Amino acid sequence: MPTILFPSPVFGPIHSRRLGTSLGVNLLPADGKVCSFDCIYCECGLNMSHRPHTKLPARKDVRTALEKKLKNLADKGMKLNAITFAGNGEPTGHPEFPAIVDDVVALRDRLAPAAEICVLTNATHIIKPEIFEALRRVDNPLLKLDTVDVEYIRRVDRPQNRYDLDELVEKMRAFHGRCTIQTMFLKGTWQGESVDNTTERYVLPWLQTIKTINPMLVTIYTIDRDTPDESLEKATHEELDAIAERVRNAGLKCSVSY
Repeated sequence: MPTILFPSPVFGPIHSRRLGTSLGVNLLPADGKVCSFDCIYCECGLNMSHRPHTKLPARKDVRTALEKKLKNLADKGMKLNAITFAGNGEPTGHPEFPAIVDDVVALRDRLAPAAEICVLTNATHIIKPEIFEALRRVDNPLLKLDTVDVEYIRRVDRPQNRYDLDELVEKMRAFHGRCTIQTMFLKGTWQGESVDNTTERYVLPWLQTIKTINPMLVTIYTIDRDTPDESLEKATHEELDAIAERVRNAGLKCSVSY
């Protein structure tokens, strides 16, 4: 079960299934994973298997590395679709995240004005005012909501700290549509229990909740790389297409990554 860990604090550009040509900003150590979730499908592996031995990158090091990379790409004439906070865990957990967002916005405006600033986040920290406001300053905060079934979340996403789904959904609504909802659909089993969230039991209440959040985009996807357990399976193209059609019929934009 190979694991993907990303360089820090900047990696790529890579081709993202959802965001195009994207330069990654990894606010976590390069040698391990730090996350407020411990998703059973994470391409970086499980938290306990990949404890880092180095520190989080400092704000000044992120700024210096990103400026150097953006200048290099500009000199080569390479155009970016996105500058994306991603990497080895949850980026909004970095203690300097709001200030780093401001640095990235300033560098983007100066060196890559056509690129969107995106944040791939599990959304666990949006209840903190400073994180919420920082995410409102980026172009595209992609907020995870795999289901609205708390038992499923505890079994599959496995929050590591206090987790109040109702509070988080209410905060998602407070973005007033300036966010993307990202949802992983998968099948198979974990420790002998089904993790299939493509069924009506999960899709209908999820869709009803998404409608109340009214995001600018819903992006649905399935596992693409090796996961910590070989018993997990991809959702089929047909299942993803059927869910996407229901999202669109509800009046929302939806993209699918197979």
